Amino acid sequence: MAANFPPDDNNDGLVARSRAGDNAEPLSVSEISNILKRTVEDRFGFVRLRGELSGVKRAASGHLYASLKDEKAVIDAVMWRGNTQRLPFQPEDGLEVVASGKLTTYPGRSKYQIVVERMELAGEGALLALLEKTKARLQAEGLFDERRKRPLPFLPKTIGVVTSPTGAVIRDILHRLADRFPSRVIVWPVLVQGQGAAEQVAGAVRGFSGLPEGHPDRPDLVIVARGGGSIEDLWSFNEEVVVRAVAECSIPTISAVGHETDTTLVDFASDRRAPTPTAAAEIAVPVRAELAATLDDFASRTKRAILRPVQLGRERLQARAERLPTPETLLQPQGQRLDDIAMRLGNGLRDKAARARERLQGDKARLNAPLLKSRVQQAGERLAAVARLMTSLDPDNVLKRGYARVIGPEGTVTDRVQAAKHPALTLKFRDGELDVSTGDTPRPAPTPAPRRKSPEKGLPPAQDDLFG
Repeated sequence: MAANFPPDDNNDGLVARSRAGDNAEPLSVSEISNILKRTVEDRFGFVRLRGELSGVKRAASGHLYASLKDEKAVIDAVMWRGNTQRLPFQPEDGLEVVASGKLTTYPGRSKYQIVVERMELAGEGALLALLEKTKARLQAEGLFDERRKRPLPFLPKTIGVVTSPTGAVIRDILHRLADRFPSRVIVWPVLVQGQGAAEQVAGAVRGFSGLPEGHPDRPDLVIVARGGGSIEDLWSFNEEVVVRAVAECSIPTISAVGHETDTTLVDFASDRRAPTPTAAAEIAVPVRAELAATLDDFASRTKRAILRPVQLGRERLQARAERLPTPETLLQPQGQRLDDIAMRLGNGLRDKAARARERLQGDKARLNAPLLKSRVQQAGERLAAVARLMTSLDPDNVLKRGYARVIGPEGTVTDRVQAAKHPALTLKFRDGELDVSTGDTPRPAPTPAPRRKSPEKGLPPAQDDLFG
């Protein structure tokens, strides 16, 4: 369509001149650019554009520059630093987003662009696409490698929990720990959804990890937990900053984000994934009652192991004892031998007696009456001679011939010197005794001398051995 210019007699002039009736002065480029800028901004003060990100880059100032495109057109986009810090995701090329902001122009390049104030993913499909791209990139770095997984402590003394302090999650965890094995729990309160949640969760994980070994508040296990929700609600746990913090944590970690069907990138980076926060508490500690039962079982097994050799020894001893012969069996040969010896002894005694009888009968000529009488007479004569000797040696027999025996306290006194030592003496005559004094000292009663018992008369002499 041709423009309608006012008639001019000199259209081909070299110098621009004012025309009759023309009240518009020529506009400068800057002026028209500003007019266009105001017009565009007034007309499109707020718009929402859907398109695919392309050429995404961040300036050193923190501003974000990109392009939004579809199949037929491209528009430049800029997002100032203050708004980029509130982005809930990391913009990347190829993501389909919905950008909200205002259109403006950039006079320096004669271009129009959208100043984005808010950027969102265009539906769950775009969100899942971003999730897959982030997962692939982090997996390529080795953050999800199974060889990086560490074993969880069997019985942690202190458990650190990164979650919201007001939700049901922490109550479920504490309740389950109290039921199974009461443990010390340190809660690091964070936002688990919305703006700034990812930074807080990552900061809490790094805070626990940064505590030095031996610190009283350093946990033995860290649980990153959140309740269920949509993929959008759980998106903070797909953020790269959180995933890296969990992967780099120096303390074994359990991820317990969402329900059993929910999956986040934190699940791949942690050492163990729990389907629910309650399940995380069950994984973290054993059941105390089961441990006690196990210890009792170990004690019983240990006792049986200790007593088993004794039992085996007893069984072996019993088996060997059963194979040993009975006392009757052991004594039977000796008993039989004893019976044989007894029988032989009886027979021997009878034989010896018979032989002695025969010998006695054979020697009866030597055992006739005159021989026996002669031997008895000889024995009687010997006995009579001994009796006469005893009678002749008896000191009291001479008393009958007029002698007296002097008796002192110690017996018969035989000399004068011995008699002078005693103040009193006793004189024994054949018909009695008489006490006499040897001086003026009173004489003690004499002790009668023991009488020697005379051998009884009329006893026959001892018989000689008939067998010689």
